Amino acid sequence: RGRRRGNMLTKVSAVALVACAGVAEAFVPSSLPSLRSAPVNARAAISSLSMEDPRTKATDTNFGLQKNKGGNVWVPQRARPRRNRKNEGIRSMTRENEVKPSNLIYPLFFHTAKENEPIPSMPGCERHTFDSVMKEVGEAVAEGVSNVILFPKVPEELKTNSADECYNDGGMVPEMISRIKDKYGGQVNVWTDVALDPYSDQGHDGMVSSDKRGDGGMGRIMNDETVDQLCRQVVAQAKAGADVVAPSDMMDGRIGAIRDALDYNGYTDVSCVAYTAKYASAFYGPFRDALDSAPRESSNAPPNKKTYQMDPANSREALIECALDAAEGADMLMVKPGMPYLDIIKLLKDNSNLPISAYHVSGEYAMMKAAVERGWLDEEAAVLEALLCFKRAGADAILTYYAKDAARWMNK
Repeated sequence: RGRRRGNMLTKVSAVALVACAGVAEAFVPSSLPSLRSAPVNARAAISSLSMEDPRTKATDTNFGLQKNKGGNVWVPQRARPRRNRKNEGIRSMTRENEVKPSNLIYPLFFHTAKENEPIPSMPGCERHTFDSVMKEVGEAVAEGVSNVILFPKVPEELKTNSADECYNDGGMVPEMISRIKDKYGGQVNVWTDVALDPYSDQGHDGMVSSDKRGDGGMGRIMNDETVDQLCRQVVAQAKAGADVVAPSDMMDGRIGAIRDALDYNGYTDVSCVAYTAKYASAFYGPFRDALDSAPRESSNAPPNKKTYQMDPANSREALIECALDAAEGADMLMVKPGMPYLDIIKLLKDNSNLPISAYHVSGEYAMMKAAVERGWLDEEAAVLEALLCFKRAGADAILTYYAKDAARWMNK
């Protein structure tokens, strides 16, 4: 009895509120009478109230859903997003993002040996011979990939702390650039990595000091001295025919210095893509296996690259790097790694008018390959989805070891 009385009081209160609303509505002034809503009819409102148990009503009408004119169940919702997904013709017409082979950059490892060598931690990737690089470039171009980037595995005897081999006009990278440009010319843009680690006997992107005043009582990564070497490196690469230089070292001020070095030497048309937000990530392991470029435990160098690469915990710091690189003359900004840092790609896209590129790094590639080998992923579907995610986050260009395969899948 108490429950029924409570329900009745609730309904009476509702009726009173409806009636008051009708009275109030009648006295609301309006300069546009035709746009005023019709006054609430209190009597009709009262008569519409039901004293039935709502559970019984829901059961009678299929859990509260209505029925349409034909007697079928009906959800009275005018806006139905699924209508724009109903077939491929509609889906493709309304698709917001699309990845094409022209968005991809194909990285190639190469060495001076006479045979290709597989990279165990990167199934499907190899250290190529010079001739094999030429073949790979031709196959990529045939699939519509018009950008490649070179990563050399430098012989150990040529490595030094100052990394002087990096600007040898007759070195591996200048020779490879010249061969590619001589054969393929304007069909392909040749990108170069700009950093000292492939040429360093310390395994760092910069020169290491001989003192113990650095992080953890180890040597310091010397910023300005390293930038001086990088300027020599890019001039040698541009002289050989490089279309794009991509400094990955993360030294302060290097973009402006590199831009000035290129311009002073007459290479004003050579593009500079800054690794703007390169994080001190655990996802680089397979890459360092490929080039033997990890920090050396026996040296005076720090055991990691945390004093110059960014802290994975930080995002706002990327905006500082973004502003500096743009002001210093970068033509494009890069985020590395890729998939775990989609938020950073989006952050830079929202805060810069420069094109954004993303690096789908070796650790991401290795994880996908491992899952594919175990039958846990459909490789083609998973890779194309991952690349689409980069594009959706804001990447205009994507550097990926899957570039040639992905382009072939896109072209099917």
